[in-house]
Amino acid sequence: MVKKILLPILDFLLFSNLFIAICAVAQGMVTYHLLNVKPDKYILAILFFGTLSVYNFSMLLSKPKKPENSPFVRVRWIFSHHRLIISITLISVLCLIPLGLLYLSIEAKLLMIFTSVLALGYNIPFLTLNHQKIGLRNIPGIKLFLIALVWSVSCVLLPIVELEHNLEINISTAETLLLVSKRFLFIAAITIPFDIRDLFQDKLYELKTIPVMLGEKKAYIFCQVLLGGYLLLLFLFDKNLNADNIALTLTLLLTGWLILKSSIRKNEYYYFFYLDGTMLLQYLILVLVSLKF
Repeated sequence: MVKKILLPILDFLLFSNLFIAICAVAQGMVTYHLLNVKPDKYILAILFFGTLSVYNFSMLLSKPKKPENSPFVRVRWIFSHHRLIISITLISVLCLIPLGLLYLSIEAKLLMIFTSVLALGYNIPFLTLNHQKIGLRNIPGIKLFLIALVWSVSCVLLPIVELEHNLEINISTAETLLLVSKRFLFIAAITIPFDIRDLFQDKLYELKTIPVMLGEKKAYIFCQVLLGGYLLLLFLFDKNLNADNIALTLTLLLTGWLILKSSIRKNEYYYFFYLDGTMLLQYLILVLVSLKF
């Protein structure tokens, strides 16, 4: 009985992309927390609606011929609620436009345009290769780095640019690069298992993802190397065992364990709730640990 009530709610949150949009807000909050400044509600709103619109647009654009026969629960759910997804996407875009026009500095607007172009170029086939139209995702090995770059720029660089403009806070280039680099490594690490899950499908569509090029086992090892790189940067430039470093280390250890537990046999809820949820968990652990110290 409980499952029948909770499962439709979970499906709605995960497959309408509301959950990943909440995770984007959480990643923005991580940036503000680490910089020890008050969050900008307009930037957080832009992260929410921007993520929601881009992810939904991406799904609508990649509609298969017979979505009802798809092996993926997410695809079947989205296209059985086609009008709802279109409505959510339109509302998101309508909210995003005034937020971007009225509450962003010129620098932040340019950054937002840059990430939007990258995000849309990921799916829209605008390049020609061997007389075939392709998107950026079809370029060998670029998919992972493109996703990690868009998330890092949106959730780290965008808040920093706006902070420097509005509050005239001077955040050094070194600190900015460090924050962006660590976030890039974290997002890249949790993105790879999704590609491992889609390994067979990506081979059919000739998508040269990291797992397709390295193989499943080496791809899992690569995930741990990325998290190890994050940990190295964490303590290489800040040797103090403070609350934030403890919280981030706990998140990395838990994320590494979740990645190792993931496999092609895991259902979609594991990926879209647990692995994507590490972005939300990172902020929650930061807050909880900071309350203890």
